[in-house]
Amino acid sequence: MATNFKKGVLLVNLGTPDAPTRSAVYRYLKEFLLDRRVIDISWLGRNLLVRGIIAPFRSGSSAKLYKKLWTKDGSPLKIYGEKLTTGVRELLGDNFVVELGMRYQSPSMESAIDKLLSKNVSEIIVVPLYPQYASASTGSVHEEVMRVMSKKENIPDLKMINSYYENEEMIDIFVENAMKYDINSYDHFLFSFHGLPQRQLKKADECNHCLIEENCCSNISTKNQFCYSAQCFATAQAIAKKMNMKPSDYTICFQSRLGRDPWQQPYTSDIIEERAKKGDKKMLVFCPAFVADCLETTIEVLYEYKEEFIELGGEKLDLVESLNDNPKWIKAVKDLVLSYN
Repeated sequence: MATNFKKGVLLVNLGTPDAPTRSAVYRYLKEFLLDRRVIDISWLGRNLLVRGIIAPFRSGSSAKLYKKLWTKDGSPLKIYGEKLTTGVRELLGDNFVVELGMRYQSPSMESAIDKLLSKNVSEIIVVPLYPQYASASTGSVHEEVMRVMSKKENIPDLKMINSYYENEEMIDIFVENAMKYDINSYDHFLFSFHGLPQRQLKKADECNHCLIEENCCSNISTKNQFCYSAQCFATAQAIAKKMNMKPSDYTICFQSRLGRDPWQQPYTSDIIEERAKKGDKKMLVFCPAFVADCLETTIEVLYEYKEEFIELGGEKLDLVESLNDNPKWIKAVKDLVLSYN
């Protein structure tokens, strides 16, 4: 008689401080920024920078921002992650075990993997909650999975999803969320993605074309199939196509720059200034690198960039809601898991 082995699903997002306090944010920043894939400099330089400068000096100001973001139930990113996990678990049924892990802080990826293994799953499908691949995000998740599993005697089959930047169900949700607004009232649209240092883009380039060939990110090819920037462009173009936007209607840009080194450009703040100078009064912003509204969307875009735009003469800057706990997103993740089953 055949045995129906259960299969494990590990959903992973970046993580969040355990509380909007300086000490909790300090712990979060330290763990996050000490990841060699996030700040990819020497071990000594990274530790001096993070432990001596960034974590001590940014934790206080960041805690104030997290207090603005925090709800009575906690961090939105964690709340949406838990709701997504519950929803996917229900849709997949009894043959699957679904757990949520955070790359940094709690619940840790290791604790989530241990829960899956305690259920004697025959395989684990790892779903990073990042639509576009980057070494600093998805790559770090994959490396952590391998680190944890390397300590185990019994290692089940592992399937690690690289990206899903053109997932049609995901694209449709962003379009539907945008259509809640009066689209014709906006002067311009921004697709603002989390930025990356240019050195990381170049490091991931094995074909010697990154930031050399003109418009190299505009189309996915065998050369740039794992390029974060190219995948961002593909996501934005897929949304724009469904909304019948012309190339002149929107700009793809990058936010959340840290430090003085050049990051992927154009910077969102520069584009906001540029569009204001051109006379734009109303803009709608998409953030399709994030599957849940978080500090980078709710605070950075909806508060900081909005304030900047209005100070420059703009009248309105709105943010398209992320995927969050949308039932269609829960179904999309279920379908994504089954496509790797």
